[in-house]
Amino acid sequence: MGHLVTVATCSLNQWALDFEGNAERIIESIRQAKSAGATLRVGPELEVTGYGCFDHFLEGDTYLHSWEMMAKIIDHPDCQDIVCDIGMPVRHKNTKYNCRVIIYNRKVLLIRPKLWLANDGNYREMRYFTPWKTAELDEYYLESIVGGITGQEKVPFGEALISTRDTCIGAETCEELFTPAAPHSPMSLAGCEIFTNSSGSHHELRKLNTRINIILEATKKCGGVYLYANQQGCDGDRLYYDGSAMIFLNGEIIAQGSQFSLTDVEVVTATVDLEDVRSYRSSTSRGLQAQEGPRYTRLDADIRLSKQEGDVDYRIESSQPVSARYHRPEEEIALGPACWLWDYLRRSGAAGYFNPLSGGIDSCATAMIVYSMCRLVVEATKNNNQQVIKDARRIAGEPEDSDWKPATAQDFCKTLFNTCYMGSVNSSKETRSRAAALAKDIGAYHVDIDITRVTDAIVETFAVWSSWRPRFKSAGGSQTENLALQNIQARSRMVLAYLFAQLLPSFHGRNGGSLLVLGSANVDESLRGYLTKYDCSSADINPIGGISKTDLKAFIAYAQKKFELPILESFLDATPTAELEPISDTYVQSDEADMGMTYDELSIFGRLRKVNKLGPWGMYTKLLQLWRDQYSPRQIYEKTRRFFYYYAINRHKMTVITPSYHAEQYSPDDNRYDLRPFLYPSFSWPYKKIEKHVAALEEKE
Repeated sequence: MGHLVTVATCSLNQWALDFEGNAERIIESIRQAKSAGATLRVGPELEVTGYGCFDHFLEGDTYLHSWEMMAKIIDHPDCQDIVCDIGMPVRHKNTKYNCRVIIYNRKVLLIRPKLWLANDGNYREMRYFTPWKTAELDEYYLESIVGGITGQEKVPFGEALISTRDTCIGAETCEELFTPAAPHSPMSLAGCEIFTNSSGSHHELRKLNTRINIILEATKKCGGVYLYANQQGCDGDRLYYDGSAMIFLNGEIIAQGSQFSLTDVEVVTATVDLEDVRSYRSSTSRGLQAQEGPRYTRLDADIRLSKQEGDVDYRIESSQPVSARYHRPEEEIALGPACWLWDYLRRSGAAGYFNPLSGGIDSCATAMIVYSMCRLVVEATKNNNQQVIKDARRIAGEPEDSDWKPATAQDFCKTLFNTCYMGSVNSSKETRSRAAALAKDIGAYHVDIDITRVTDAIVETFAVWSSWRPRFKSAGGSQTENLALQNIQARSRMVLAYLFAQLLPSFHGRNGGSLLVLGSANVDESLRGYLTKYDCSSADINPIGGISKTDLKAFIAYAQKKFELPILESFLDATPTAELEPISDTYVQSDEADMGMTYDELSIFGRLRKVNKLGPWGMYTKLLQLWRDQYSPRQIYEKTRRFFYYYAINRHKMTVITPSYHAEQYSPDDNRYDLRPFLYPSFSWPYKKIEKHVAALEEKE
């Protein structure tokens, strides 16, 4: 028997600026960690404030309230006799830092600022914080509200290790793990045996394996115990933080929490033998590197994480390796956006959701995510999740003393989900019947209306003024007329969606509250601009706005079997169509024909533009390799040019795009993620360069 230590990490569903709620969840996680016998607990990055405070990190109040909550935590009787690593912002010498405050028994052991800040993609940490760049340990003058509890005037501030009587602890924060010269490597050579990592890492499809592989590799090379904590849930923005709190030992996972959950506090624990770390690090080459490695300041703490030999319960065993758990992409779509929608609904105080249901696969996918949310809520109520039960009763309009619980997903769905088919003379019987059948099968309250009189009245207003009546292309009209007549149908649906969303709760007899309108434009349509500005893509939130058409179809195929909904097969078999032009025996509007490219091609264009960071010339040369067996160089050039043409002229639409669940690396969301101009030139120079290259290739043939 060696030195057994029980350690705890956690996933917390924090909410930006919910100081009291965040503090209560932190205390509850410490309480659960202690009940499991843990002597060390680590929590998510910036857990006191919530990660997504954005420019509120520039406000003095945020730092004041953080210390007020820290005082509450540090003095709480349930937070004693356990080392706690807590994330919060700290202002030191008028400079703001993203920090970890490590406490034990009403003492601050160390304030550890973040060394490398996340500053790309969805992250803007250098807008608010400064990275810590000095090797010297500084002194922080503790706020009186905390100093009055700890009896400390000054505490260590900077990068250091904590030496307990039986081991050594070091902290690494989120982004630092992913850097080439990550701190865990030199810390391990300096004798650090337990690494804590506080993260604020968001969900993207297929991303979890990257995170796990990096930590596996880190601990396989360096040895040691690695505790990974992460936020979980929607804390008030487009991101869903996907939990997955984990504990690693010497290149293996020994504990893993859920990636998607409605539970606000999830604690993951494991028991490790410190002797396993020491024996793992016995190689001569490691010993030589350790002698020459960097020296860290060690802060002595009169603490023992492991039990002394006489106090050891020999029935307790070390945690054994487990296999990493991953969800398939279609499962991630079923779970991540559903949890995001639940957090948004319960925290917004809205009465439910309203979804314009067109009978096509995109709005179908949105409806299925709401239905998946309802399934998760029913499952949580059956597991006696008191917070979910309380929220579900409020949303369903039940009185406070009610003991109601939804028996099925359909039971809950009918209390909060309203769908509407907004047909016109251009709509087909097939889409109308599919929409109604789907709504019936999932329990939604469904409305079927005809918007023809509304659109006719608007067009008539123009015709009376101008003495000229615009016509569809099929009736001899121009392309401009054709688009205008399509757009007025789409935009009238947006106006009607908000009217119904506001009035339906009152119609149902609910006191107060309106419905949140859901959008259903996928990431590929946004990238191409294949949507009408201020149509039904304009909504309150959009659960599928960061998901590709290809992945959505896979999700619907998955949901058909998993949710036992045969109606979904008809959505998969249907040709995607906007149904904004007159249908004839020889013409039915098709999305891919309208766009001049397939959805699969759009996904490739999107990844090359955003992930590979390519312009027209770079994309063309890359596609020459990818599509050499499918298209000629000239066809590849024409496709590249067509994509950039429509991308450029439609980029302005992204400035008003509905806030969408972030799920894909190539999202074109202009508000936070994909920062670009919305008035583009014609790309004349790269096109000349490509044309010259194509001509040279054609001469060789």
